[in-house]
Amino acid sequence: MSKYWGDIVEKLAPYTPGEQPKDLDLLKLNTNENPFGPSPNVLKEITKNCNGLLRLYPDPESLELRSALASYHNLPEESVFISNGSDESLAFIFLGLLKKNKPVLFPDITYSFYPVYCQLYEIEYKQIPLDQHFNINLDEYLIDNGGIIFPNPNAPTGISKSFKDIEALLVNNKYSVIVIDEAYVDFGTSSAIKLIKKYENLIVTQSFSKGRSLAGMRIGCTFGNPNLIEALNRIKNSFNSYPIDRLAQISAKTSIADEVYFEENCNKVIEARVYLKVHLETMGFEVLPSGANFIFTQHKYMRGENIYDELRKNKILVRRFDSPEKISNFIRITIGTMNQMHKLVSVMEEIVK
Repeated sequence: MSKYWGDIVEKLAPYTPGEQPKDLDLLKLNTNENPFGPSPNVLKEITKNCNGLLRLYPDPESLELRSALASYHNLPEESVFISNGSDESLAFIFLGLLKKNKPVLFPDITYSFYPVYCQLYEIEYKQIPLDQHFNINLDEYLIDNGGIIFPNPNAPTGISKSFKDIEALLVNNKYSVIVIDEAYVDFGTSSAIKLIKKYENLIVTQSFSKGRSLAGMRIGCTFGNPNLIEALNRIKNSFNSYPIDRLAQISAKTSIADEVYFEENCNKVIEARVYLKVHLETMGFEVLPSGANFIFTQHKYMRGENIYDELRKNKILVRRFDSPEKISNFIRITIGTMNQMHKLVSVMEEIVK
């Protein structure tokens, strides 16, 4: 605490990201990064464009990238917004679209940045409890609200809502913005982007960090009715007109063009996820159904804290959450390569014994 702080700073409880260890010998399965590198074409384009043009500012509107994404999703360019990671899009959405005189609704167990944004922008919010099976019950969201936001699949549970369920929510909630946070959508979950032309109050955020292996480049994209996107552009241009650098734009555009590489790697992650789920269940773990590149699991008899500590002793890093209490016994495991999953299973078998 400092006498120079503004009033808001003391009230904040900032988001805590997953550990980025300096020990390179650790098997890092804690922050949901893709185990496979980006497309080789991306690396070639980065190398080719490391030249004197870096002295110039990047395109502030990311026009070529927006055009590529618009074509990919069959949307007009005016329906696409580019940001410095999807977290920046979410920050702008909370400020520009969800700050109303009614509470924003989101799950009680979900991406922990949501309440942080509400604190930062002084937005009223209401957390809707997950059901006993950790599912988001969208019937509970049919109440007066200033907006609705949730990840699909949810984080940290990994459980998805169906395309049909999301459309039903839109049909029954026409007067406030619904935000679907699709950071993990590439690993077997249906995207709501196809509904954007039909529902003017829908906005969808995605990331290049997971499926496209570009977490280090910090690229996010958001899709919605041009009227909603215009609100985000107004905030962007009142905050930082150049959020995405030249190499990031080139990386993202090149990644979109290499669809074969993208699909192959996503399928490898899905295959490794199935392998890990089956083997953990044979060891007495409860594994929640996942449509993401991670699984959320707890053992029937062993404490999650002990499993986390034993894995750390064996140079394997996973993620565990102390709160809320309902999930304190769970660990979240990022899906790695098949060889990494073999190693994890081998260590887990020794721990359980």
